[in-house]
Parts: sequence; structure tokens; C-alpha cells
Amino acid sequence: MRCSAPTLAPQFARPAAYGDLLAALLALAALIALRWRWPLALPLVWLFNVVGTVDLLYAVFQGMTNNVGPHLGSAWYIPTFAVPALFITHAMIFAMLVRRSR
Repeated sequence: MRCSAPTLAPQFARPAAYGDLLAALLALAALIALRWRWPLALPLVWLFNVVGTVDLLYAVFQGMTNNVGPHLGSAWYIPTFAVPALFITHAMIFAMLVRRSR
């Protein structure tokens, strides 16, 4: 399996891609569980949020460690806009989950 950007370090790209895929699948499962009011809906939301946050933290750390900035090309907007927005979204979800558990 090759990366779309040939100069992008595979030790960064593969885990980031698989982490994003796992977080997306968990988010969809949590959404469905919430919609159908399944008993495991809130634990699934917790799992999605923890996995998504850890994935973002790992990707940021690996991106800085492997100096991926110059290799992103037109995908520069992801760490510039999308990642901060996702961190804020995860923080808001954590706040809602903690408030609900009280």
C-alpha cells in the first residue's frame, strides 16, 4: 500500500489513516446507537471520543516528529483548520458527557 504523497513518511501516514478510519466508524456506530436509543449508546460515544482524541494527538505528535509539513502539499488545510476544529468538537463532546454523567 502506497501513500498518496510519495514523500510523506509511511510511519506517519498509515497510523493516521487507520486511526481516522476507526474514529469515523465508531462515530457512525455511536450516531446510530444514539438515534435508536440503544443501551450502549453513551459508552459507544465515550469510546469514539477517546479514540478520536487519541488519534488526533498521535497524528499531531507524529506529524511534528516526522516533519510532515513540507510534504502535505495541498492538504495543508487539514492541520491548519480541520484538526483544531476537531479538538474543539471532542472537548465539547467530553463536556457534554461529563455534565450528563453528574
